[in-house]
Amino acid sequence: MVFIWGLVLLTLLPVAMEKGSASHTDRQHQQPPAQSKKQGSRPESKRSDSTKAHLTKSEQLLRIDDHDFSMRPGFGGPAVPVGIDVQIESIDSISEVDMDFTMTLYLRHYWKDERLTFPSSNNRSMTFDGRLAKKIWIPDVFFVHSKRSFIHDTTMENVMLRVYPNGNILYSLRITVTSMCSMDFSRFPLDTQNCSLELESYAYNEKDLMLFWKNGNKSLTTDDQILLSQFFIKEFRASNGLALYSSTGWYNRLFINFILRRHIFFFLLQTYFPTMLMVMLSWVSFWIDRRAVPARVSLGITIILTMSTIITGVNASMPRVSYVKAVDIYLWVSFLFVFLSIIEYAAVNYLTTVEERKRMKHREKFPESFSLNQTQNMAFDGCYHDSQVDLSDYGESHLNVSNVETRERTPCANLGGQSLRRTKSMKENVIEIIIKSNHAIDSYSRILFPAAFIVFNVIYWGIFS
Repeated sequence: MVFIWGLVLLTLLPVAMEKGSASHTDRQHQQPPAQSKKQGSRPESKRSDSTKAHLTKSEQLLRIDDHDFSMRPGFGGPAVPVGIDVQIESIDSISEVDMDFTMTLYLRHYWKDERLTFPSSNNRSMTFDGRLAKKIWIPDVFFVHSKRSFIHDTTMENVMLRVYPNGNILYSLRITVTSMCSMDFSRFPLDTQNCSLELESYAYNEKDLMLFWKNGNKSLTTDDQILLSQFFIKEFRASNGLALYSSTGWYNRLFINFILRRHIFFFLLQTYFPTMLMVMLSWVSFWIDRRAVPARVSLGITIILTMSTIITGVNASMPRVSYVKAVDIYLWVSFLFVFLSIIEYAAVNYLTTVEERKRMKHREKFPESFSLNQTQNMAFDGCYHDSQVDLSDYGESHLNVSNVETRERTPCANLGGQSLRRTKSMKENVIEIIIKSNHAIDSYSRILFPAAFIVFNVIYWGIFS
């Protein structure tokens, strides 16, 4: 029996040794994946630790990572009061065509966030640039009706954040904004424009954020060197109000109101004075001989074209509004005066033609009337008298013939006295010809047109100035 059990042990011993070596080999092959897994998890822990190491000492002092700054201060409580003050650096441009203005200003916010309190032995504040502002809660103030705006970034982004030990915060920006201004040009260029820049919180209504002017009317200050080419600033004023949005409720809104009055002298030189001169120049045609058709017509047409150029130039720099402006009234009334001066000459020319036709017909019926008058005048003292002849009833051919006949006649006695009387009668005849060559309409127009234009100017400047 002992022999048999010895054979069994000798048989089973090699098999057990092979199983043990195989299991040991399997454990050796399974260990490297575990080690690699450990090694793969080490960078993750290092990465998270490195993030914490990037905090600056000031951020660690303010405990930036201990709070959730995506929420407003005092979430769930009363609204956060945010004070605003503005210093206007310049008004860069005002565009009538686009109905907007561009302004550069310093916008400052004041609020308190107790999450940013820190111990300070000397109660001194800490000042930061824009990098810290991206890590804490900032009021989301925007400009209502703005078209474009940007924060200046030369040489660095013009942002300043100042934190006080008790949690009070000052946040300042230098911004250029272009905003809409609803302008009324009914009195242009004698107009006064009222524009405003409006500030409001975008996300927080009055239950979460209360905007107010920090120092009342003194919260708005301006640079004394603000000068504009076409306007002078009458007033800067700060005001506030509420804005209702149907889906989100009521919002606090702050207004920067400023009143602009336009300088008139530029438009006097460029528009009003040239227009006045064109109207006065049209009156010259009333003193030109009514038979000088090319002179009077060309003068009128030239003035009409000049007036059209002035009107086009004024409207080119203005928006296409659907109402009449003050400058339009002046230009078109002046254009009407020039146009009526041409119509006046058309009437004079027509009536002159009708009158000459009547005289021609009368001359054909009574051809002997002119010779009888000459005979009667000569029968009195035997001399030919120019003053006794109505030269306006006859053309140049008759006048030339009469002059030839005068030279051919024998001089009368007492030539000295007669020559003096003859010289005097010739001067009277020239004046009489000038007077009779102008129609009665021209004579009335010389008075009525200037008088009407003066009355129009008195009424116009009395209403609009």
